[in-house]
Amino acid sequence: MKKVVSLLIAVLLLVSACAAFAEGSYKIAVVPKMTSIAWFERMEVGVNEYNEANGTDYFYGGSVEGADQAAYVESLLGAGYDALCVVPFDTEALDPILAKAREMGIVVITHEAAGLQNVDYDIEAFDNTAYGEHFMAAIGEKTGGTGEYIQIVGALTSASHMQWIEGAQAYQEANFPDMKQVGTLESADNQSTAYDKVKEALTANPNIVAIQGSAMGDVAGAALAVEELGLAGQVTIIGTSLVSVSGKYVEDGTISMIGFWDPALAGQAMIELAIATLEGRAEDGMSLPVEGYNDLALVDNVFYANAWIDVDASNVADEAYNF
Repeated sequence: MKKVVSLLIAVLLLVSACAAFAEGSYKIAVVPKMTSIAWFERMEVGVNEYNEANGTDYFYGGSVEGADQAAYVESLLGAGYDALCVVPFDTEALDPILAKAREMGIVVITHEAAGLQNVDYDIEAFDNTAYGEHFMAAIGEKTGGTGEYIQIVGALTSASHMQWIEGAQAYQEANFPDMKQVGTLESADNQSTAYDKVKEALTANPNIVAIQGSAMGDVAGAALAVEELGLAGQVTIIGTSLVSVSGKYVEDGTISMIGFWDPALAGQAMIELAIATLEGRAEDGMSLPVEGYNDLALVDNVFYANAWIDVDASNVADEAYNF
């Protein structure tokens, strides 16, 4: 009888342990590029909603401005995390920190960092080259395929931003040979900096007919510069942003189109991929219980989803996109 009781207790303990893990007893942190902009405030909403829906307590936090993100991530390494989900601000600075995390047995999941090697997996809302090509196709259509254009990135070290503009440039060269890229500006993910640099570029070069933005505030900053210079309707502006940031410029036609993915869902997708990796379930063709992140394609160590959204004057008032 004692043996039976002992066996039953052991089984109950095992079931209890499994249930605890099923309920989210992994310790997971989600670290954005920075916490001070609307894009990553929206990602925090996604993590909070995930925790509320699943009874978990996964951590969300990071550097306010992004420049000290690597140091912030390093400060988490000794805190007992099972997985770190990171959107890198500077991939070069962060790479050795992520390598150290993996050496410690921590699962590392990134987003907007395709090509980074010291990670278990990176997850992208879409193929970055195709996203850039999509923007250039729209720019070429709006400009008639002629004229000079500039591109803006948050930083030259931002892997996804560079892939977007490089994809756009390659598409332009192949499809719009009468267009010419005349500058790549860095905004440091700061809308005011984008405004200043675009205004300077447009003042110095009146031949610019189009602007492609990458960081969330780039096209909003560009739109303000274009309006102040009296160039609204003459300079095409297209790029990544949110309706909450750039919607008014889309409504009045200063910005032709914005593209984005929901950072709230991206945060949730990182968490789900971290759990799948911890449990040995990550594989090509897998689907995560997050909208847009089904039938993921695995290329090298990058999972690609199909989750981009286009907003222009025809759908900017749709409440589904107002975040």
